[in-house]
Amino acid sequence: MVNNIIDTTLDQARQWGNATFLKEGLILTDRISDAPIPKEPTRINFILMALCKRGQAQYRINTGEQTVMPGDLLFISEGFILDNYTASPDFECLCIMLTTNFYHGFVQSVKNVSSLLIFSKNHPVVRLTQREVQVYSNYYQVIRQKIADTEHHYRIDLVKALLLAMFYDMSNVIYRVEKEGATGQNRADIIFANFIRLLEENFRTQRRVGWYADQLFITPKYLSAIVKQVSKRTPNEWIDKYVILEARVLLKNTTKSIKEIADELHFPNQSFLGKYFKDRVGVSPSDYRKT
Repeated sequence: MVNNIIDTTLDQARQWGNATFLKEGLILTDRISDAPIPKEPTRINFILMALCKRGQAQYRINTGEQTVMPGDLLFISEGFILDNYTASPDFECLCIMLTTNFYHGFVQSVKNVSSLLIFSKNHPVVRLTQREVQVYSNYYQVIRQKIADTEHHYRIDLVKALLLAMFYDMSNVIYRVEKEGATGQNRADIIFANFIRLLEENFRTQRRVGWYADQLFITPKYLSAIVKQVSKRTPNEWIDKYVILEARVLLKNTTKSIKEIADELHFPNQSFLGKYFKDRVGVSPSDYRKT
């Protein structure tokens, strides 16, 4: 019998102990042990990164068994399935949870998004050095303090800037771990990673699944099956994700006109970009820029 999969949202995580949050899509808590223990497989509908400080926990993430101990950093990307979770009574983590949309609001390039996702799939738990533990802990405390400073006029922008800086420090962990040893990727993981790398380089001009399959010397059907198996998303969803993320970054972080952005992303015209963006984001590019 197949177990039902329940969904855990960021709004539910606000109820966990000692949580500090921005309603825009960010929560920090150091008492993840207060979270209800799921009895069924649970889909995590946000990005989670946590440093274990005390105790330990075991769980299955996307069918892979994991153990977390003090000094470990765990990653869970949006859409991953958590199951068989158990934790010791003294389990404590410095936990940062954020929605994908909030993450997109401060990330500077699409490459940052894919590198974290690929890494978190292949290394859901990472042992940090003593220095890296201190770096993470320092960011956590400062970000928490800034969230609490509701009188600061630039509070949200400041928190996003700190998160971006923290992301680059944690990306250095990714670099270290990948440099130290083989990733143990199977063929499916390798195909997915190569697809993402191709996508990073070509999404502005190529939006057909068939083109990517041709570059990888496999059929579109096989590419679609592998990408869906590894990431729980279709190639078309990944292509849309990259195009929309780049459009968001250009709209928020540049003064380029919408026509210039349409040209840069190789849309036939501004109107075509507007429809594409609104269908996927829910608002027009001009309205998104105003938010």
